[in-house]
Amino acid sequence: MADRAGVSVSTVSRALRDSPLVTPETRDRVRAAAEALSFTVSRAASSLATGRLGRVAVVVGGRLGSWFNGAVLDAMYEQVRDAGVELLIYRILDADDRRRFFATLPARRNADALVVASFGLTAAERDRLAGLGMPVVYLNQQVEGTPSVAIDDVAAGALATRHLVSLGHPAPAFVRGDGLGGFDYSAMHRVRGFRAELHAAGLDPDGRVVTAPRNEDGPGIVAALLALDPPPSAVVAESDDLAVTVLTRLRETGHAVPGEVSVIGIDDNAVAARFGLTTVAQPVAALGAEAARMALTLADPGSGASAAADSRVLPVSLVLRSTTRPHRTR
Repeated sequence: MADRAGVSVSTVSRALRDSPLVTPETRDRVRAAAEALSFTVSRAASSLATGRLGRVAVVVGGRLGSWFNGAVLDAMYEQVRDAGVELLIYRILDADDRRRFFATLPARRNADALVVASFGLTAAERDRLAGLGMPVVYLNQQVEGTPSVAIDDVAAGALATRHLVSLGHPAPAFVRGDGLGGFDYSAMHRVRGFRAELHAAGLDPDGRVVTAPRNEDGPGIVAALLALDPPPSAVVAESDDLAVTVLTRLRETGHAVPGEVSVIGIDDNAVAARFGLTTVAQPVAALGAEAARMALTLADPGSGASAAADSRVLPVSLVLRSTTRPHRTR
């Protein structure tokens, strides 16, 4: 390959590693020679030379095809692909998966950095990750003293609630998932925002949070909401998916949305737009892209980045559609 490109062997090595010591013209000539000879770089050999594996690992809670995980992984993949790095994915669905992952830590010696997405950790789990010997970036959660990128879930819950209060609703309710398996980091903080905003408005948040049973498809949730005293004229849902379940069941049982009950979600996923759902949008693709950039930077010894990099909080925004309206006294 060196003969074909008319350069030294060391220049070929530097060109294939995108070294800044090689001019763009020489790099293009080496790559053309490599393509003509059907040459591909051996990651194993490259790892021996550089001490890097060329992989970023990500562990996600929940199904890979869910709206949040899918958008995050798409954005991460584009970032690592453009950097010439592979993305290694670990999925945790339940408590057994979780115990197995933290017992074996399969990312150890298999990646240069790890991104932890979509669930909160116990102190023992954080300690296990701290001992991996690689940078760890937290996505969709904030861990003090550790690189992270997230939205402010408390602010998201407060913004949704503030919108309903501004419309004159005197006793909104909040509906959340059951949080089994420990995948309730966002919901827990969104409830905090809901309660804080009601307090700030001089309203009583006690008894206004309803937990949706696992695998509940709507009837039980709506019955629990309407059994509150007083019944809510407006509902904040933990997520858009849960909000759509609530508004669909309300309409099926003869309760007009938003005429009788206003409903607002949090996320702004594709389902929200189809149902005309008012919601609080979070920039999911930007979260994934930023987490990948942070992981790539921290994994590069030449970047000078510190493993104690500052956390980054991305903004949320209110998206007004057709499922909320001013309160009307009956």
